[in-house]
Formats: sequence, C-alpha cells, structure tokens
Amino acid sequence: MGVRTGLALYADDGRLRWYRSQNFGSAARLRRGVPSLLDAIADPAWVIVEGGGPLAEIWEREAARRHLSRRRIDAAEWRELLLHPREQRTGVQAKRHADEMARRVIEWSGAPRPTSLRHDAAEAILIGLWGVLNVGWLERVPDQLRR
Repeated sequence: MGVRTGLALYADDGRLRWYRSQNFGSAARLRRGVPSLLDAIADPAWVIVEGGGPLAEIWEREAARRHLSRRRIDAAEWRELLLHPREQRTGVQAKRHADEMARRVIEWSGAPRPTSLRHDAAEAILIGLWGVLNVGWLERVPDQLRR
C-alpha cells in the first residue's frame, strides 16, 4: 500500500475483472481518490488491503463509511497460500513468481492481457485472489493457476 498502488477487482464468481497500477502522487490525492474509485464499482462487497499505516487507514475508513467488509493483510499471508517457499526466498524471486502467477490469473479469468504488468498490479491480483479464497468465493486455487 502506498501512493503508487496496485488495484484489482474480482467478481463474486472468483474471477478477476480488471487490474491496474495507479500513482496518486500524495496521501492527499489518495484520500480524495479512494471514494471515486469505490463509486465506480457496482455493489462493492470487500476491500482487502496489504500493508499498514496511515495510507491503509484511508482505504479502511472509506470502506467502513460505506459499510463494506474489509481486511488488512501482510504479504506473508497471501504469499504463504499462493507461492511455494522456494519461490519467495528473496523479494526479487517473490515478485517474479507473483508476476507469473498473476498472468495465469489474468488468462484464467479472461481479463484483458497487459501490455506491461507492474509488480504492484501483479501483487494486487494475487492479494485479490487470496481475498476471494478467504471469503469463500472460490473453494480452492484453481488447478489452471498452479504450476
């Protein structure tokens, strides 16, 4: 979570609908931008945020104001579920494997393929996948996403 952040939207069928990276530039612009982002989503149900501190609190406060379910996690939670230990021995390895798995999620979901995929968007895709598993929209990681 930061002023440059990855975003991913999943439907209740557990499939990715869209993803992107966005640079808000400052905490003030993030604070003004979060309501607009949530306004653009029809019937949002959950907000899953990785990280902590004042920037994560912006998302959590807006989700609470809208009576949305929300959860804050750290990278270790989603990585433990989605990446093998050997794939996360270093931060560089974890980012590379997250990118590879995010691309499989994109293909499996039928979401538009990226021209480029920033690591923050790739990680947002996997945080979202962790979220749909955690809330029960998917029972398990689909076989097509495993290697």
